[in-house]
Formats: sequence, structure tokens, C-alpha cells
Amino acid sequence: MSGEEGVKAPVKRAALGRGLGALLGETRREESLVRPAPAAAGGTPAAAAPARATTGVALLSVAEIEPHPDQPRRHFDEEALDELAQSIAARGVIQPVIVRPMAGGRYQLVAGERRWRAAQRARVHEIPAIVRQLDEREVTALALIENLQREDLNPVEEARAYQRLSDNDGLTQQEIARFVDKSRSHVANLMRLLSLPEEVLDMVQRDDLSMGHARALAVVPDSLPLAQEIIAKGLSVRDAERMAKRATKPESGPRRARAERDPSDSADIAAVQAHVEEFLGLKVTINADADPRTGNVVIRYKTLDQLDLICQRLTGGAI
Repeated sequence: MSGEEGVKAPVKRAALGRGLGALLGETRREESLVRPAPAAAGGTPAAAAPARATTGVALLSVAEIEPHPDQPRRHFDEEALDELAQSIAARGVIQPVIVRPMAGGRYQLVAGERRWRAAQRARVHEIPAIVRQLDEREVTALALIENLQREDLNPVEEARAYQRLSDNDGLTQQEIARFVDKSRSHVANLMRLLSLPEEVLDMVQRDDLSMGHARALAVVPDSLPLAQEIIAKGLSVRDAERMAKRATKPESGPRRARAERDPSDSADIAAVQAHVEEFLGLKVTINADADPRTGNVVIRYKTLDQLDLICQRLTGGAI
């Protein structure tokens, strides 16, 4: 990418009842671009200078801005950053970053970390910023939505962002889907990738494995050897699906039952699994035996509150 990131239209659907415009507030063109007040000798702003920016649009020192620790995007392409830095050095930062005011006269970055990093490389000392008072959920929403609009997140980063919304805010997959304007199946498929070992997730983040490869491997108990073989041999997604199918076949049981198993059974089981996940708002795995009429259901929970939720949904009462 040789130029600065283009401006894309905000999402129009509501995110948990509040659209992106509502989260940001309406930043009008008439809003003045101000610089925070410099401190006078006694440590107080000069009398004629404007007050420290707490809302609106301001020119901020890059040194006053700190990144958010839970930024969804973890990996930045160094070459692309250098190209963006060259563009910023020539034309400046065209699109403001989004920040929220913090204690001690500092600001926390909500969206636009690439621009902030590239500005530092370009030795640009001030950048335009939209300053908004935002709570943690709104921060998560803006950071995630902006990255999704720009298609900047890899599948693992996106899945982990969805998992944080589930863990921190107790959102179901359906609520997360509405939150980010995606389908529930898209959210469910991505979150399912997090069952893979960290080594395999790293391969996905490095683009050694595609999303299709990762989805095929997510059903395999010991997926790392298969992932390594796929990369070594340059296998296709279809090859990965065949390998995963062989790896998950039971070692014992009537050969005829396996041979005569209807291919539609897998699709039916996947649909039931998705329905149960949506109902519970938690990760669910349905493992069918060679005879699909039998198997087991695994419900994954991470907190006692989630366990209590499972009991309430299944029995109508708490623990």
C-alpha cells in the first residue's frame, strides 16, 4: 500500500443499538482544529491558550498518545509502514486518529495505530485526532470496526477480538455478529479457530496457512503435524480437508458403518452445533461417532458465571 489509508464509509447498522456515528458523536466539518494548551511557567495553561482537548478535533503531539493494550491488530507489515511513513512525510496525516483523554494530560489511541506509528517514523510531531470520551466497550467497538472496515485484521486477530467481546462483555455470538455487522456463522467459524494450538495460529498469522486450511484443521485433535505437512508439501485446502477427515475417523468400529455414512450427516451436525452455540452463547463441539446417531457434546466455559449460564439455559435454574 503506497498511499495513506483511504477513508471508508462508517457502518450504517446499529452496534448493540448504537451505530459507529453514535459512538463517535457527529464530528462536523465546522469543528475547529485546536492544539492543547502549552503549560506556563507555573505548570498551568497560558491564560490566552485553549484548554486541553477532551472532545472534538485537535492537533496532538504523537508523544502524548499511547497505544491501547488490547488493540485487535497485533501484526504490522514493516514495508507497508515505511511506505505510509513516506506518504505522511510528504503530505501529512490526512485522516485523524481517534483517541480518548486519559489522566496526566495523555491520550489513549482507539483507532489509527498504523498512522500513529508511521507518523513517528516520518518524524512528524503532531497529528490530527478526534478526541472522544469513551468507555471500554466503545473503545473495543471502534477499534474492531475500524480494522474490519479496512480489512486490516488477520483471521486470528479478528477471532481473538470476538473472544474478548464474549469474555469481557458476556456477548453471545449472535450479539457479536450484530455488533460488527457480520453473519453469526462468520463469527462462529472464526472463534472456532481459537481451539487450534498457538503454533498453528502463528502459521495462520504469518499467512503460511489460509483461513480455509485453519478451518479444516480445527476439527483435528492433534493438528500441528498436519499443519506442518500442509506447509511442507504446499497442499490445497481440499487436500487439508481430506487429511482432517482421515485423521478424525475412529480407529475401531464397523467399517461398513463408516463407509455408508451419509455425507449430509456432517452438515446436519454442524448446523445443530451452530444452533446450540447460538443458544448458549458459548463454544460447543459435537463429536459424532462412526454411527452418527451416537456421540458426545462438549460445552466449553471459562468462568463460573458462564457455567451458571449453562445451568440456567439447560435446567431453568442457577447452580
